[in-house]
Amino acid sequence: MKRMATRLRNSGFILLLGLCASSAFAQTPAEFIDDASAKGIADIEASRLAHQKSESKEIKDYTIVVINDRTTANQHLAKIAKQLDLPVAPREEVVEKAKALMPEVLEGANFDQAYAANQVKTTQEAIDQLQQEAQTTDVPQIKAFAEETLPKLQSHLQMAKALQASR
Repeated sequence: MKRMATRLRNSGFILLLGLCASSAFAQTPAEFIDDASAKGIADIEASRLAHQKSESKEIKDYTIVVINDRTTANQHLAKIAKQLDLPVAPREEVVEKAKALMPEVLEGANFDQAYAANQVKTTQEAIDQLQQEAQTTDVPQIKAFAEETLPKLQSHLQMAKALQASR
């Protein structure tokens, strides 16, 4: 009897873990837009800071691309939210979430190194999120957004990896 109870308990635990893992990416359209917007703002602000602090031309050139692409993407997300009449988090809430996602500020060459490493990590996470959303969403506008934005983020990732390798 104990053996059966243990198996049942373990099976329940495994099922619960599976549900938690699958719901990690299962976002409503509004949650996706809020989350993706916060990550975009964090990326923009980190890149603005890098543009100011870095003396590297490569980093400065990269930051301009990131700032422009992520600003355009966030504007597109705002339009989608408006088209779909989705409730989205207030700007202040999104900005607070973005601040929590930003890397710690370092100085000099350490800053460039930390920025490049952070860009590789966060850009890969953004790509993973968009790929998941493109595969699972039933909202055509969000699917189109993901498919349109992915190539830009993949380009950012390649550039970030090159920056990281050169540091």
